[in-house]
Amino acid sequence: MIDWKSLDADRPVLIAGPTASGKSALALEVAARSGGVVVNADALQVFANWRVLTARPSAEEEAAAPHALYGHVPGDTAYSVGHWLRDVAPMLTGGARPIITGGTGLYFTALTEGLAEIPEVPPEVRAEADALPLAALLAALDDEQRSRIDCANRARVQRAWEVLRTTGKPLWRWQDETPPPILPLSDAQPFLVDAPKEWLTPRIARRFDLMLEAGALDEARANLPHWSPTLPSAKAIGAPELIAHLRGKMSLSEAAERAKISTRQYAKRQRSWFRARMQAWQNVSASAL
Repeated sequence: MIDWKSLDADRPVLIAGPTASGKSALALEVAARSGGVVVNADALQVFANWRVLTARPSAEEEAAAPHALYGHVPGDTAYSVGHWLRDVAPMLTGGARPIITGGTGLYFTALTEGLAEIPEVPPEVRAEADALPLAALLAALDDEQRSRIDCANRARVQRAWEVLRTTGKPLWRWQDETPPPILPLSDAQPFLVDAPKEWLTPRIARRFDLMLEAGALDEARANLPHWSPTLPSAKAIGAPELIAHLRGKMSLSEAAERAKISTRQYAKRQRSWFRARMQAWQNVSASAL
């Protein structure tokens, strides 16, 4: 658990962890005990068109403490880690102490280790990458790049391919030229919620059932007229499955089961990132929250 007596009320707090591990509740507790604004560090919770399905804080939770960077991006608008860093930077230099919480490891790594200033990828290059199979994208990368990314993660592989195609320089070279971070880890109070698979799996299942009860299917129905799998917000876990159900391609129970599987797979990728990149963070047991 967190040693509340030693928590500095002035220094930023960072709370990372896999989906459904209780990060938001912990952030609210920190705010209640010592003040601050809860700042989103989840790449899916930034989108305005998915509230229930991305487990954004409820209206009651938002009323309990100030919140920032939740649901502020239209679902058809691209939003990168660079956008997020620009949005969060002003919160580090004045005003309420930020309590930055979320499950997107890349956001935290960019925040505390720096972000390479890579040029934007043109839409035509992204469209070209979208049309290529994973094997073709991988084949274009050099050995060094393949050794640095999860080669089974299409989003990571495609990003490396797009950067190479756009700039002519491998992503890893851009990363090696990374400028200093805007919040060095030594200037923050970083906590990593440790949620083992056997503890998290039933929690993920229960949470998705609760999402359905809270209106996730209605939310999907509202997104249906403008749905496209290429939209930035279409990566919301469970969205493709609920849309498929609404289009008559599967039952609701099948859609729910597939969404739960996707969530478990996502949590596994998150845990892998945290183990590899957040060894210096203080572990907090999820079961103790």
